[in-house]
Amino acid sequence: MEHLKAARQEAQKPLDAVVVGEALIDVVTTPDSQVEHPGGSPANVAYGLGRLGVHTGLLTAIAPDARGVSIEDHLRRAGVALLPGSKSLTRTATATATLAPGGSAAYDFDIHWDLPTTTPACFPKILHTGSIATFLDPGAGAVRALLEQAHTQSTITYDPNIRPSLLGSHAEAKGIFEELVSLTDVVKLSDEDARWLYPRRTLEETADHILRLGAGLAVITKGAEGSQFTSADARITIPAVKATVTDTIGAGDSFMAALIMGLLTRGTEGFAPTVMEQLGRTAATAAAITVQRPGANPPTLDELTSAVEPPSRTHGASA
Repeated sequence: MEHLKAARQEAQKPLDAVVVGEALIDVVTTPDSQVEHPGGSPANVAYGLGRLGVHTGLLTAIAPDARGVSIEDHLRRAGVALLPGSKSLTRTATATATLAPGGSAAYDFDIHWDLPTTTPACFPKILHTGSIATFLDPGAGAVRALLEQAHTQSTITYDPNIRPSLLGSHAEAKGIFEELVSLTDVVKLSDEDARWLYPRRTLEETADHILRLGAGLAVITKGAEGSQFTSADARITIPAVKATVTDTIGAGDSFMAALIMGLLTRGTEGFAPTVMEQLGRTAATAAAITVQRPGANPPTLDELTSAVEPPSRTHGASA
């Protein structure tokens, strides 16, 4: 892909991870104030990876306006490369997040998503995508075309991060999700996403269904109840890390970034229970650090390393 080739030429070392998807400005509204933060699930994941020391590029669609400059500066501070072709819009997208007393957020979006169709020239170790970028046309078609070309070369990770207000019918959205899962290696989704996509299935049944569609690992996060990791060999439950919640903005994206970092360093044991536990504990700790701070503010590698607890002795039931 021309974007990846240009980024490699500009950098001294190849990219370990490329994230493809929307970048926008979160306008966070509370009863007392309104504050703007750079956001968008894929951009948050890229930023989180950069903070964790992973050499990362983001392919997105922003405008060369003040909000776009803010996003680019934000990414640069984490060491994330904004890939060429990403400044293609006339207005940078926004998501207005209204915070409830408990810290949870409800979103209202002003977004246009488009991405040029390109031919890959080289591939990163991990290609991540998700959220609005995989559902909203015209850009969703280009994302799917990229996955079709990259899935035999890169490890593909996917987080649908369902936003019902931006989707078409339930049947259409589920069809898009399942087509993309067939091109991926790791799928991470929240319990809310799982129940929206498959209201008649248990979370365990949904995870098993994702594996049958072609993924090697299905991860379902459950907030304070922890997360569920399912592979062909086992299913384990990772407890949540206790934290005082300021807000939940970016928590799932921090979890995803830490999960991707773990995938890059997991060695050759595939998705054995010990590997899944290490991935899960690290990701849960990253999310816990993030919810204690306002906005999408993920941990640095030093913060995460010092906070990860030793392995537990208990596992969930075998799949």
